[in-house]
Amino acid sequence: MPVQAQAAPDTAAAAIDGPIIVTARHRPEDAQKVPAAISVVSGDLLDRSYTINTQALTTLVPALNYSSANPRNTAFTIRGLGSSVVAVSQANDGLEPGVGFYVDGVYHARPATAAFDFSDIDRIEVLRGPQGTLFGKNTTAGAINIVSRTPSFTAGASEEVSYGERNFLQAKASATGALIGDTVAYRLSGLATRRDGVIHNVVSGRDHNGIDNQAVRGQLLLQPSSSFRFRLIADYANFDSNCCTQVYLRVGTSLRPASRQYAAMAAAAHYAPPSTNPYDRLTDIDADLGVNTNEGGISGTADWNVGGATITSISAWRFWNWDAANDRDYTGLPIQLSQHIPSRQDQYSQELRIASNGEHTLSYVAGLYYFRQKLVGHPISIYGAYAAPWLIGKTTGANATLVPANLLDGYGQSGDTRFVTDSYAAFAEANWRIVPRLTLTGGLRYTQEVKDGAYDTTVSGGIATSSTALNNAKLSVLRPQSYTAHDSDGSLSGRANLAWQATDSVMAYGSYARGFKSGGINMSGLPLDAANSPVLATAVIKPERHETFEFGVKAQALDHRLTFNLAAYRSIVANFQATIVDSSQTVALRGYLSNIPEVTVKGVEADAALRLGDLVLTGALAYAKGTYSDYPAGPCPLEVQTSATTACDLTGRRLAGLPRWTESLGGDWTIPVGKGALVLHADSNWRGGYYGDPSLSRYTWIDRYNLTNASIGYRLDSGIEVAVFARNLFNANYIQNLTIQAGNSGLILGTPSDPRMFGLTFRARQ
Repeated sequence: MPVQAQAAPDTAAAAIDGPIIVTARHRPEDAQKVPAAISVVSGDLLDRSYTINTQALTTLVPALNYSSANPRNTAFTIRGLGSSVVAVSQANDGLEPGVGFYVDGVYHARPATAAFDFSDIDRIEVLRGPQGTLFGKNTTAGAINIVSRTPSFTAGASEEVSYGERNFLQAKASATGALIGDTVAYRLSGLATRRDGVIHNVVSGRDHNGIDNQAVRGQLLLQPSSSFRFRLIADYANFDSNCCTQVYLRVGTSLRPASRQYAAMAAAAHYAPPSTNPYDRLTDIDADLGVNTNEGGISGTADWNVGGATITSISAWRFWNWDAANDRDYTGLPIQLSQHIPSRQDQYSQELRIASNGEHTLSYVAGLYYFRQKLVGHPISIYGAYAAPWLIGKTTGANATLVPANLLDGYGQSGDTRFVTDSYAAFAEANWRIVPRLTLTGGLRYTQEVKDGAYDTTVSGGIATSSTALNNAKLSVLRPQSYTAHDSDGSLSGRANLAWQATDSVMAYGSYARGFKSGGINMSGLPLDAANSPVLATAVIKPERHETFEFGVKAQALDHRLTFNLAAYRSIVANFQATIVDSSQTVALRGYLSNIPEVTVKGVEADAALRLGDLVLTGALAYAKGTYSDYPAGPCPLEVQTSATTACDLTGRRLAGLPRWTESLGGDWTIPVGKGALVLHADSNWRGGYYGDPSLSRYTWIDRYNLTNASIGYRLDSGIEVAVFARNLFNANYIQNLTIQAGNSGLILGTPSDPRMFGLTFRARQ
């Protein structure tokens, strides 16, 4: 249920300047009187805080967590639920995200499209908990809804250029106005961002993990009468950069033979990393690196007011292309020479709904939704001259057959994958005002989803041999595999909500929601217990079912100068869908989908805002306790792994990827000076520590950190502004995400934080 809100720093902060008019239930309402946990971030705040992408958005919204080893492997969680935190999780195309990502009402099926920079945004809304009884695609953990600025019949334009350290350069521009009287209006906007890399390669001399992306959006608004309007949007975004790699973080030890652990293996190879301090940001990777991805589409939204109700239609087609080269051993040794998955995704969606107009004792929304997705991929992986010593060792098999050092030189895998989804849904929600201050809401959704997947790979290359032991060793690294899978799920989900407007300034509510995520199909291959054995994991995993109980209070005081919101919740997820690393293979690189019997998360969230003259202070605090409430056969931590690791009981253990405490603080101060004003902004986000891998190994713990950003500028009344900004003002060092190296050597890799950046911005608005 996307929230339509006036531009505001966030929900609490905006409310102190007057009501935020939202249409969360497809009719105008004060956000403080909508019984739901909502965070609204305005486009103005995105500009002031230099929040240029979804990763930076987590600084402003504590309940939102973001992980991305590269744009394809992007995962969101809200309250710790959504997609798996494993670095390879989203490379499995058969996994459906638990957090819905929407732009202008259109669902984006691949989280990778959220890696692009924001362009001409009016506001971003983050909704917590199951969604679906009011709109679009069903999602279990919540939704991120991005709303771009709409065309205006009044001529206007804006320009912005920022330049900072490491050759950071960002240019934004937009223009709007009437094309045909008061009937047709347009809006054009564009963005280009570039920045040098922040990880230096001591061998090639190149800087990795840079930024180079562009985006353009064109819109037409047709409004032939007061009762009908049609908005046509076409957009395209491109990301092409020498990205993405990780650096040495630490080394963990296991129960495997000492000769098969990192210290001994590195010594045997006469290898040492360029630095053991991840914040030196040094690497020596020797394989090609680069990301080339783009996405775009066309959508049309029609609204027709027929008197007692409004009929809305949203039609869309979108595409996503992806290719990237990786060095997945992350060292200067020729272990893996190439690993990438060229992919193409196309999706089509159609939503049709009707919503009642005006204030009545009974109001309603009802609709139909169809979504189709087709995704094809071509996995490619090639190993090098030192792959056999690193991944297999000196001997193999029961008879200790000697392994030639070049056994895997040129050995590789190639193949084709195809994944198709068809989703059909009907939804409805009604609100009954029992008495003037008490409202009961009920909603239902029925979803039917059909999925088909095909996976087919072959292997070739390497040293030819007639030895069964050596051939089995090769197959332990990469194996040919071919299978097809089909899944069809139907489910009823919904929610109930009781809201009590105790006074004009205080509202309390309680709600229950049940979400549903259809079964997934493993699209990255399946684990085998030996070279030619039957598959041990199923190609299809069970659907995920999500229940959330929530209680909240929304209040205002001090003549609306103080706003305070509080929500407490408990979520129980049955058959939680997650990515498990295949420890039965030597490489242990690919992840496969599996179900965790039950996950539980409970917590409390609060946000507040206070206006003191021209100073606005905001704050948000979130506590979340997530546990694997039933997980008897989970992955084993590195420290207990042997050469034949078995599953470990993680029941009662902490949920990976979820910090217990997160908080954000912000301030905006406008000081009139001459023919303009000084404009000061600061925001700070603190996140507690958490496990970066579902195995819960102590070696995958990510420490807590604090990130602070600030800016100071002078804005003329004419609309011209010059500002100095700082990202990561105090140069905090922290790890964004981590990976256990292929082969379980014990090497842990991490993506270090971006170092501090100072810059200058020029803005002009007409």
